[in-house]
Amino acid sequence: MTSNADTVFTGGTVFRNALLTPQSGAVAVSDGRIVALDADARAAIGPDTEIVDLRGGLLLPGFVDAHVHPIEAGLEQLACDLSAERTPEGYLATIAAYAEAHPERPWVVGGGWQQAAFPGGTPLAADLDRVVPDRPVFLQNRDHHGAWVNTAALRLAGIDHTTPDPADGRIERDADGTPNGMLHEGARSLVSRFVPVDTDEDVAAALIAAQQTLHGFGVTGWQDAIVGDYGSHTDTSDAYLQAMADGSLTSDVVGALWWDRDRGLEQIDELIARRDAIARRAAALGTTIGRFTAGTVKIMQDGIPENRTAAMIDPYLRTCHCGDTAPERGISFLEPATLVEAVTRLDAAGFQVHFHAIGDRAVRECLDALEAARERNGESDNRHHIAHVQIVHPDDLPRFARLGVTMNMQALWATWEPQMVELNLPLLGEDRASWQYPFGDAARLGTLLCAGSDWPVTTPDPWQALHVAVNRTLPVDDPDHHPEPLNPGQSLTLGAAIAAYTLGSNRIDHRDDTGVIEVGAVADLVLVDRDPFAGPTTEIAHTRTVGTWIAGRRVFTSTTTSTEQGT
Repeated sequence: MTSNADTVFTGGTVFRNALLTPQSGAVAVSDGRIVALDADARAAIGPDTEIVDLRGGLLLPGFVDAHVHPIEAGLEQLACDLSAERTPEGYLATIAAYAEAHPERPWVVGGGWQQAAFPGGTPLAADLDRVVPDRPVFLQNRDHHGAWVNTAALRLAGIDHTTPDPADGRIERDADGTPNGMLHEGARSLVSRFVPVDTDEDVAAALIAAQQTLHGFGVTGWQDAIVGDYGSHTDTSDAYLQAMADGSLTSDVVGALWWDRDRGLEQIDELIARRDAIARRAAALGTTIGRFTAGTVKIMQDGIPENRTAAMIDPYLRTCHCGDTAPERGISFLEPATLVEAVTRLDAAGFQVHFHAIGDRAVRECLDALEAARERNGESDNRHHIAHVQIVHPDDLPRFARLGVTMNMQALWATWEPQMVELNLPLLGEDRASWQYPFGDAARLGTLLCAGSDWPVTTPDPWQALHVAVNRTLPVDDPDHHPEPLNPGQSLTLGAAIAAYTLGSNRIDHRDDTGVIEVGAVADLVLVDRDPFAGPTTEIAHTRTVGTWIAGRRVFTSTTTSTEQGT
């Protein structure tokens, strides 16, 4: 190394990759790539070199969120945001204040409430009617698998005791069959189709606001888990391409094109055309930072256990007693035969498939489809992955490594928080509860791991998820902390968990030249205020971001000093 570097990081600890213990060192960056390490990096300091003092903190590869909904998160922040509250009283007070502050809006729209705050996980239209009687209300819960609506919304949508449940959802009802204000899964669309569509300006503002939030947590790239006509917004690929064009997109983003489960295999040709059109438009912009591609298709195969829509091999232990005496096993949104054919054709067309699978039957159906695709098409480098994987039958765990399928972790959920304790466990029982989030066994079997947040379902802060991946409990100072870890044998080392959130997530995005700190790698980097490897694992969640760089360019600087952050 003879020429001077653009930037040299020195004065702290460097996490290069999961195979090496973090150690003190220096990193030199020029033209967006890492060009030297340690003594060679320090020798590259010249008169114009920016020197970044790590101040005893840790420098590591930038985080890549492998499953996130940033535009939805941004829109939620700009609407009636309930995420800061935890009680029915708090939710209703926030809703009332928002409605009073925005009398000009024909709907009250937002989300972020928790099912566990309500008896049986079911809020009521009657409660909303007391605070917003004059216009319809549509509020998604924090996991976006259900919606709380008022009587005005039900009336506008024509939903009454005669309205049948859709094939992919359920209307919660009183004993006499009257809808009570809670809509699960596909039943949400009975109302959401009447919600005013988000404007292009709102979507663009939401994207940039969300990107700023993600950079503040050290996230340098992501995979947007739904790009298409979904909810009350239209295809968001235009927002990404516009942000590329005006230079406001600073992250590399992979968009997962939405598989419309109300349609069939005929949409594959349309997905190919959309992918190719996006690629042409993006290529014409010629940007080297802040790029958007769409070579992935998102298939949601089931729902969630809290509302008994996660697809299970064996029945739930409790049913809704809605008049149907058949055992409840959840919903497979795509029939298994259709799923096999769809995945096989998508794989042959060069698509990566990004699955949502929560229940053990859904996980098995996704693995069956990928195995069938491999048998018909041969091996590929499409890097398919299954997100969430809450409940995995032990017989299916070895199949991930054997088929080369990546397990996409939302590790923050692997803990005894109220929704798990009050809503999931009574439905699953102890045996199936012990199968939840089997990250440790998966890693020991050689399964590839990546990681994401599913924000706005839960926080996009990687250190919160890393804390749970290692400890299998929330931090002690979290209001939902439970003293007992959830399935502690499934914990990961901190190094393995960080590798999933960096190298693993970059891998599924086909970015093989970053995710590690080594000469030649793209300089996507994050500096945090401490070395979490040096302290107790119970303090991992207290780690805070000091600065974020993408291809060597600083995109975030904390306004708080490292000393202040550490207090």
